[in-house]
Amino acid sequence: MDAAHCYLEGNADAVEFCPHEPYANLLAASTYTLQEGDLPSRSGYVYLFDVGDVEDVGLNLLQKIDTTGVFDIRWSRGGDGGGNVALAQTDADGCLRVYKIDEVEEKGYSLREVAGEKISSSMCLCLDWNPSSTSIVVGLSDGSASVVSFTDSNLETVQEWKGHDFELWTASFDLNNPSLVYTGSDDCKFSCWDIRDSPADNRVFQNSKVHTMGVCCISPSPSDPYSIFTGSYDETLRVWDTRSVSRPVNETSLSLGGGVWRIKHHPSLGGVVLAACMHNGFAVAKVSDGKGEVMETYNKHESLAYGADWYRGIHQKRSIVATCSFYDRLLRLWMPETAFEL
Repeated sequence: MDAAHCYLEGNADAVEFCPHEPYANLLAASTYTLQEGDLPSRSGYVYLFDVGDVEDVGLNLLQKIDTTGVFDIRWSRGGDGGGNVALAQTDADGCLRVYKIDEVEEKGYSLREVAGEKISSSMCLCLDWNPSSTSIVVGLSDGSASVVSFTDSNLETVQEWKGHDFELWTASFDLNNPSLVYTGSDDCKFSCWDIRDSPADNRVFQNSKVHTMGVCCISPSPSDPYSIFTGSYDETLRVWDTRSVSRPVNETSLSLGGGVWRIKHHPSLGGVVLAACMHNGFAVAKVSDGKGEVMETYNKHESLAYGADWYRGIHQKRSIVATCSFYDRLLRLWMPETAFEL
């Protein structure tokens, strides 16, 4: 069921609900627009919306931040319900930026940049926070990865290594062992690195045979410490068993009919994911007992499906998701028809 929609100023590529109370109603969205010509430029915006509550869902714009072209945004994982909640962005200028939430009398909340650092001459394509939100891993367009510490509003690169041959589209910390970082790239390789020392010399595994096209999404399961979901341009959602960490096993594969750019786990139902499937809209899928099934599809966007996330408010009576698509610049809020027991 559709709840609300709006058009952004720029090509929409990411949406993220804040996972922390009391900010669960805050939704961030970002854009990336390439201006071609003799002097090409990449512009972008970060948006902050208040979506209200389940009884009265909407898209109330709180703020629009003018920045360079944004590839990814992520809210911090660890939060104390107050000042430690942060939003990080990676952009086309090779910069990592971090915002904190301010309370504003007129509008309620706004974002304030507290740290920004140019970490590479290459473009910063993706990011992920470690479980304690004290470090951020960033994937770069030259195939490298960087680990950046974030303490007292300071960003400092502590590790950088060349892990792949082409664009590194996805990087993720292990949710249970923050010394492990997973990376995926246009070179079709799914890799894991131990970052306690020199990651380039401490590759835990690298699988180059299963994904037949570039790896664009890695998403560890929050409900199963040995389960990792990957998405690829080859249109397949895969689930990996990492109990043998040096030789992970691809135990489940599910075709979604479009490149699997983004995978988001349901906030309370293990094995249920929302996927952005590029040329084939969005899908809600369920994986259990080694089998996967598509529960629902959503095709009301007219362009590449890139951004997707679940609302995590604790008082919800039914699931709400946000999705965005690229060239039509469309942001939507909707409620899956699938009956979830929340």
